[in-house]
Amino acid sequence: MTAFDPARLILPPEDRALSPRTGWTRDHWAAIADHLLLSLRPYFTPTRSQVRLPGQTSSSGADSDGLEGFARSFMLFAFRLAGERGEDPHGFLDWYRDGLVAGTDPSNPERWILPAEQAQAEVEAASIALGLQLTRQWLWDTLDATAQQRIIDWLALNPVGWYPDNNWLWFRITVETFLASVGGPHEPARIAADLARIEDYYQADGWWADGTWRAYDYYCGWAMHLYPLLWAGSEGSDRFGSSALAPVFKARLTEFLDDYAALIGADGMPVLQGRSLIYRFATAAPLWMGAVSGATRLPPGLLRRAASGELRTFVERGAIDERGLLTMGLFGEWPAMAQTYSGAGSPYWASKGFLGLALPADHEVWTAVEEPLPIEQGDVRRVIRPAGWLVSGTAADGIVRLINHGADHAFEGDRTGDSALYARFGYSSATLPPLTGATIDDPADNMVGALDAAGRSTHRTGFAPGAIGDDGIAAFATSVADAHWVDSSADGAGYDHGSGRAGVVTDGPLLATASAVRGSWEVRATRRLPREGVAAAPLPVRVSGWPLTGSTEAVVERDDAAIALDLDGLRSELWPLAGIGGGAVAASVRTETGVSPIGEVVSIPRLDFGVVGEGDVVIVAVRLGRGSEQAPSARAVATDGGDAILEVSWPDGAVSAVRIG
Repeated sequence: MTAFDPARLILPPEDRALSPRTGWTRDHWAAIADHLLLSLRPYFTPTRSQVRLPGQTSSSGADSDGLEGFARSFMLFAFRLAGERGEDPHGFLDWYRDGLVAGTDPSNPERWILPAEQAQAEVEAASIALGLQLTRQWLWDTLDATAQQRIIDWLALNPVGWYPDNNWLWFRITVETFLASVGGPHEPARIAADLARIEDYYQADGWWADGTWRAYDYYCGWAMHLYPLLWAGSEGSDRFGSSALAPVFKARLTEFLDDYAALIGADGMPVLQGRSLIYRFATAAPLWMGAVSGATRLPPGLLRRAASGELRTFVERGAIDERGLLTMGLFGEWPAMAQTYSGAGSPYWASKGFLGLALPADHEVWTAVEEPLPIEQGDVRRVIRPAGWLVSGTAADGIVRLINHGADHAFEGDRTGDSALYARFGYSSATLPPLTGATIDDPADNMVGALDAAGRSTHRTGFAPGAIGDDGIAAFATSVADAHWVDSSADGAGYDHGSGRAGVVTDGPLLATASAVRGSWEVRATRRLPREGVAAAPLPVRVSGWPLTGSTEAVVERDDAAIALDLDGLRSELWPLAGIGGGAVAASVRTETGVSPIGEVVSIPRLDFGVVGEGDVVIVAVRLGRGSEQAPSARAVATDGGDAILEVSWPDGAVSAVRIG
């Protein structure tokens, strides 16, 4: 075994013939996987049952975090060993075999926590079961009867407890099915009930919510599409109906990947939206599952180009630190990025992104020449109806934008503070909302909100989705927000990027918003509607644009009431258009420091309409892109029936019309 220096990630030469877009091949993936696994060795406990990494401790405690470090890296090892058909030049097998035996030994002081002690064990048990499933002939089958029984005994403790009503149910199914395959205790009725409950999460067009609420994010790919097909291919799953379910799961993944590929920017960065982004290139997992299962219409060269692009962009932006570790953060370390349940071992769910290594080197996904992403083939415009998303990617700058009228990680009618990673009107592959600071109570970017006397914006969580579609000229979507102010200062609960925050709620107006999206432009029109119990007196309304983040503030340009920010050629623009009422318009820039994992300074343009009464409509052209483009024009037209129509005239003369609310 050669000496290993964790400070150096040594990659093979690029292969631009096989991989003309990224230069990376299976050898690059293998080198990074080995680097990550070897870098963990100094952090294994003496019995090798835990991987205790430096960094913050989660709310579950150090023993739970140590199990996380072991179980999640065990998945990475399992993919690696399976793809090499048992070849193990670095001796990883001995380390993980020792850890499995020691972790399930009740007399070992370093034994694994029990689910009765900490429910997080239920999550990690699935990673253990999945790893054992994939490496069965090289690991499980080589254990003596005592070691096997202890592993069975520990795994069997996990399914009997309480599980959240979300993707966790797949953890229980995975564990119980493995137990059934090795003669362990299991409950077929519980497996059937979990499968039936999970079906309630499915929406349409390949999209799952993570539970029954409007939780649309990367869990759809790295959980809700990953586990079903791994389960369906596992030993003994046919006893629980997998032969009938597998074709359904495959059809859904096929549909999902058509949308999913369109959410990746030309630089390989996926649209940055939703919780648990510290898992980084776990976003590649559903792409590889398409190759593993054959459930895709996308060519193998495109699947690999997309996955390799994601891995490369994160690695090159500092996802792996000088110790060879995945830190808490997005690019480099930024501990505030974590959820409360995240510990130092949590980022190793990124292991899911290495699923492709379970496929041998001669598989077509590794041997096909890379093919361009959708955004590299031309402009992209898609409507993702279940999530209420409009997707617009522009080939000229390689940026993908997501305009959101359907997801907020909540239920319609909820009245909590907005989650920055769910409830904004826009997300992209080039930007990220500020995640800490005053923006918790005062949503700052990509928002439309009424302002209180202190100048704080309302929140929109709990809004009602409306129409969504594409008229052949532009994509459009609408929603109506039961706008409300939230003061969390008296609330003791910690803010969580995944679920916003509760607090003292004050009613605001009803705000109906319509978006028309084409290329790098969104025309965003908002009409104030009457609301019982809220005074009809005019009030200010703020429309904010895309956040630009870097080491310095963005350069500000003004043209009458319009405002544009420029940061290294990336532009965020707001142009007021012809509405109905609204009063004077004032442009300003909000600047925040230390609130984003992708840069020190965040600059956000905004327009304040000073006097907005009931029935008034404010319209703004919102842009994120590089270079300059002519803005569309628009107007609001009142109908005899009391409605308002947004009419948009695009620079090429095409016209779109959308009913507001």
